[in-house]
Amino acid sequence: MKTRFILIQTSHAGNVGAAARALKVMGFDELVLVAPRWDNVLHREECIQRASGALDVLEKARIVATLDDALDGVSHLCATAMTPRDFGPPTRAPREHLARLAASSPPPQGVAFLFGPERFGMSNEDVYRCHVALSIPANPAFGSLNLAAAIQVIAYEWRQALGGYAVQPAAAEAAPADAQAVAGMLAHWERALVDIGFLDPGSPKKLMPRLNQLFNRAQPTAEEIHILRGVAKAMSQAAAGRKP
Repeated sequence: MKTRFILIQTSHAGNVGAAARALKVMGFDELVLVAPRWDNVLHREECIQRASGALDVLEKARIVATLDDALDGVSHLCATAMTPRDFGPPTRAPREHLARLAASSPPPQGVAFLFGPERFGMSNEDVYRCHVALSIPANPAFGSLNLAAAIQVIAYEWRQALGGYAVQPAAAEAAPADAQAVAGMLAHWERALVDIGFLDPGSPKKLMPRLNQLFNRAQPTAEEIHILRGVAKAMSQAAAGRKP
């Protein structure tokens, strides 16, 4: 779904760069700045540094003079506000509203998220133009978020509402060792436990069956079986008075 993030009268160049990074992390790339403090904000060093790899978002970003100029092609406007207004659009938590918005039929032509200046937030006049005011649930005693942090939260919630991204595992999970390998390791451990005097072979009770059940639940990999057999070997060597 067409998605645009609109920053109104942003005063800190670093926040623009951090916003670009927040968008790219969540797969968005349309950033519009309305009357920012610096005309050259997209080229300022602090902005570029804070973008940290999202220079393509900065290169695509637009600077416009008025909010009207930023609203082409979008039909659903989401204001962001820390506190509800006495008058204006309904105030909703992002997760609640965005889930409904993503599932709406027909979908909106495009969605825009509006963020006001760092010091004062959005003006009432700009909020009144929106369909909803999104308020991020936070500590009631200290609910003020940095602009870039608020953008990251909204971008994340919107991406999740649209289906999200799968978590990429750091490495492929190893398959559990087969039953033969587990049985061999348990036999090795049984000998080692006898060697160190922990297991009485004349009265083993249910120690080994319990260990068998423990390792069945743990589902050790072949590499872990190798480690456990190394431990058993060291136990037997120590019991015999030899160094491992």
